[in-house]
Amino acid sequence: WGVFIFALDLELTLTFTILSEVINMSYSISEVAKMLNVSTYTIRYYDKEGLFPLVKRVNGIRVFEDKDFPWLRMLNCLKNLNMPIKKIKEYVDLALKGDETLKERYQLILEQEENIQKQIKELKYYKKQIDFKKAYYEKALEAGTEEVVKDWPNPEPTLKVDELTKILEDKDE
Repeated sequence: WGVFIFALDLELTLTFTILSEVINMSYSISEVAKMLNVSTYTIRYYDKEGLFPLVKRVNGIRVFEDKDFPWLRMLNCLKNLNMPIKKIKEYVDLALKGDETLKERYQLILEQEENIQKQIKELKYYKKQIDFKKAYYEKALEAGTEEVVKDWPNPEPTLKVDELTKILEDKDE
């Protein structure tokens, strides 16, 4: 039986592999939106902005295929990392030009990485504020009153722009 099951499994695997190459799945806007966890409006907006130049259209209707997903995921990633649509469009246009724009695309990605690092520093700063308040409330809840923590010195007593700028520019962290 073991040889029979192995042969059947091998046959099914080969059949599935061949079929998956022959059958290219297609998806509607609503299906793609659901898979990417965005609204259908967002997908339509991205299309209007020219971010899907290679997505096939059948009778004017967008037809997303499996081969489109790496591109869709990258665009979604850039947008979720707060890259402006204008910059994403620039990236799309450069990508369409091929290898001659590798350096420019790489530069855009480096800029985005720098933006992400700034965001991480900001989030770390705000995390300190939340950690302080968390400890504050834990102690107050334990005592049943805020009186025990009322005079706690906040390690970051102000949110002055100069202080935030200094923290964000600090390269040691």
